Amino acid sequence: MPRRITAARGPELRCKGWRQETILRLLENNLENAAIPEELVVYGGNMKAARDWDAFDAIVRALKELETDQTLVVQSGKPVGVFRTSDDAPLVIIVNGVATGSTEAETQELFAKELLMVDGMTAGAWQYIGSQGIIQGTYESFMQAARQSLGGSLRGRTILTTGAGGMGGAQPLAGKLAGASILVVDAEPSHLRRRIDEGYLDTMTDDIGAGVDEWLAAATEERAASFGIAANITEVLRELADRGVVPDVVTDQTTTDPLHGYLPEGLDEAGAKYLLRTDPDELRRRSTATLAEHVRGLLDLQRKGAIVFEYGNDLRKQALEAGVEDAFEIGGFIDMFIRPLFCQGVGPFRIIAIQGDPDTIHAIDAMLLREFADVPRVVDWLGRAKEIAFTGLPARVCWLGHTERTRAALVVNDMIARGEITGPVAFSRDHLDAGSVTARYRETENMLDGSDCVGDWPLLNAILNGIAGADLTSVIGWGFKGLNSGPTTIADGTPEAGRRLKRVMDADTGLGVIRQADAGYPTAIATRESFGLGMPSCRGDGSVRAKRAPSR
Repeated sequence: MPRRITAARGPELRCKGWRQETILRLLENNLENAAIPEELVVYGGNMKAARDWDAFDAIVRALKELETDQTLVVQSGKPVGVFRTSDDAPLVIIVNGVATGSTEAETQELFAKELLMVDGMTAGAWQYIGSQGIIQGTYESFMQAARQSLGGSLRGRTILTTGAGGMGGAQPLAGKLAGASILVVDAEPSHLRRRIDEGYLDTMTDDIGAGVDEWLAAATEERAASFGIAANITEVLRELADRGVVPDVVTDQTTTDPLHGYLPEGLDEAGAKYLLRTDPDELRRRSTATLAEHVRGLLDLQRKGAIVFEYGNDLRKQALEAGVEDAFEIGGFIDMFIRPLFCQGVGPFRIIAIQGDPDTIHAIDAMLLREFADVPRVVDWLGRAKEIAFTGLPARVCWLGHTERTRAALVVNDMIARGEITGPVAFSRDHLDAGSVTARYRETENMLDGSDCVGDWPLLNAILNGIAGADLTSVIGWGFKGLNSGPTTIADGTPEAGRRLKRVMDADTGLGVIRQADAGYPTAIATRESFGLGMPSCRGDGSVRAKRAPSR
């Protein structure tokens, strides 16, 4: 019988302290929110929380026995040792999926032999909180598109996108919160049904014509709504072309791996899995052909006036390799919309109520509204976030910047100490942040100084956060394609937790500002100067090179 894991709730401890128990519950929460929990796959078709069930069980045993002055070491989803360190050292350090000096074929062989584990970002770092974790980033991208090109509003506007599985599940609600009529297409019906069950999607159909009619009607009525069509995106693109419909905004959050997630026209998930077992070369051929047609359809919409962008899923690179030579005429969401926030150290801060009490998050929401009443970004978001249903442990994502995260975390720690909320509370973030990723087609695409492929920054981020006192620190590799890192730090109401929180929050965001300033972005340079970050002798004059074309 398949194993199903849910995060423990309530005050009962299974570990030797709440810090260890928190990390165990976060691991369980990953799987409670997972796309294929029985296979330990959290999202992305093959991105896992642990290498296999034996490794998962060994991790759980180790966490239950771990002392506060010990550190559990995890290599690609497998625990390899426990070492005596110190009370301020990380309880867990994780490195997953890093390959060096190998070809892509050799790296894939390492994954196939399970010597490396495919992770992604937060799956194998035990920081995934379901679709709610990415929803504000998706919302901010949609709103930035509106501010730049649509008069600042998406009311009466249409968004077309693909992918409701994994993190793509945030899209329908993000679009609706932004005021648009959003259509999400997914070839696997179960992905859409799950989003309806979670309150992220209003309605779905397998009738392409009827679904398009409802989507367009809502826009005409200036009604914010979300619609799902269970079909392949290529079929929907042909329908729109036949009708002469050009959406206002177009993006995509499908998994683009041709063997593990991207579904060719004519197949659902079960059909693709069968073909993977029986004829993987044919599956690759069919998936690649569909993906190429998909991207050509997006390019056609862009030329007709739609705002089109890739949402960091490698779609353009896969299309380029499939023969779509102009795939990179489509821009990426970081370069187009998010980098100005990174330059202020602003990024996706995650807050998780470890005992499972929703009132803890509601009280923190109220506190954030008081503490940041003069920050429109926070006030606007939290006014909308109340519509988001919790999935797994109650959690909130709120994009906060340098010193803002520190301030929020310390107030939460004090609230726990005073008994105002139930602790502990864990703080993590998406690895998509100002200084924690090297990914030439995502977070570091088209950097001003050409540092798209410089991998030092996520390594520095992980080391610095660990030294600062993060309870968990991680380095995640995408084979040889990129690196990212992310910490988890726990508030339990103690003075010791307060000191760790201040050090980690200041270091994590401060290094992010320095990374963007080092690349020459004027806003980041100004932010760095205003906070006195960086080395005075190495700050440079802030000169900026001419912007380069996107890397191919």
